[in-house]
Amino acid sequence: MMTDSPLLAVPGAVAADGIDAGVASHYGNPLVEQRRLEEGLALVDLSNRGVLSVTGPDRLTWLDSMASQSLARLHPGDSAEALFLDASGRVEHAVHLVDDGETAWLVLEASSAEPLRAWLDRMRFMLRVAVADVSAETAVIGSLGAPLPDGVAVTAIWNDPWSHLAPGGFQYAAESGHPSAEWGYSETLVPRADLSVIARAARAGDVTLAGSLALEALRIAAWRPRFATEVDERTIPHELDWLRSAVHLSKGCYRGQETVAKVHNLGRPPRRLVLLHLDGSDTVLPVHGDIVSADKVRPESEAERRAVGVVTSSALHHELGPIALAVVKRAVPSDIPFTIDSHETEVAAAQVEIVPSGAGAQVDVPRLPRLGIRR
Repeated sequence: MMTDSPLLAVPGAVAADGIDAGVASHYGNPLVEQRRLEEGLALVDLSNRGVLSVTGPDRLTWLDSMASQSLARLHPGDSAEALFLDASGRVEHAVHLVDDGETAWLVLEASSAEPLRAWLDRMRFMLRVAVADVSAETAVIGSLGAPLPDGVAVTAIWNDPWSHLAPGGFQYAAESGHPSAEWGYSETLVPRADLSVIARAARAGDVTLAGSLALEALRIAAWRPRFATEVDERTIPHELDWLRSAVHLSKGCYRGQETVAKVHNLGRPPRRLVLLHLDGSDTVLPVHGDIVSADKVRPESEAERRAVGVVTSSALHHELGPIALAVVKRAVPSDIPFTIDSHETEVAAAQVEIVPSGAGAQVDVPRLPRLGIRR
């Protein structure tokens, strides 16, 4: 069982709650921490994340057979992102995976670690693999280029593929203006005991720390989905533009592949991810689960407000101001404003289209003429 991080004892640390409990939300000034993190000058404590290890000579082909990503031919040091779907194609787990030649390391939300470990263990059959939850011994440190202090052992480094279109993937968002190019994010796995080395270096001024609020703000600005926030019980990868980094469209069969292929080739995802620029005049920042509404103009020209989606994550960005990610109904026009009901206040929001309403249906199926019709 994981305990609170030693970095919470660094002067100025303010503990996070909710999904990021166990680490610091900030160390005094989240906006300054965002800039330092963005410039590659700060480290983020992610020691509340879960870590699984998969060993054995069959580990990569075995994981490949179950996950959405092509993993069988990963070379030592290669990074990947993979989803584990249910039979209907809905997202059950998302992992950040790096293989060092002997062990495949899977970083995921702490709440998913034990459920995924138990499921994987049941799927071993006669294969030469072993799965272990090593969260109690292994911690995760995030950064956008900042080095670790001397004396910290590095177990493995995962480089986020979100910064580019992964091989075999597909991007629904427009290429022009996509913010992922600036997202040079990585996660370093270290022995949990070495967190005290980072804490000492921070007290001595040799290391700069940033909290979870800073990382969340930059993640949202990069349009980068996170399992703990953007995923619910209905989520399919297409809705979050996750095909660009976590799905290989031409790999072998895996659970949920039929839905992935059908929606991409023939159908449309029922919902879509948007970035919201929020009105900050009332200093109200919506939170996860707040309802997103839009005005529907009826034939009699009477405006009728209706719920069209929910906020999934939000932040105060050092340049963009208050922003959020939200999942809304596919058919909602991309040019209409939204209203968010939050803290008994109506917050106006302008949307930036990430997943367009026309996403999917990539196969051009010829339409046959109906019988009796002459052309």
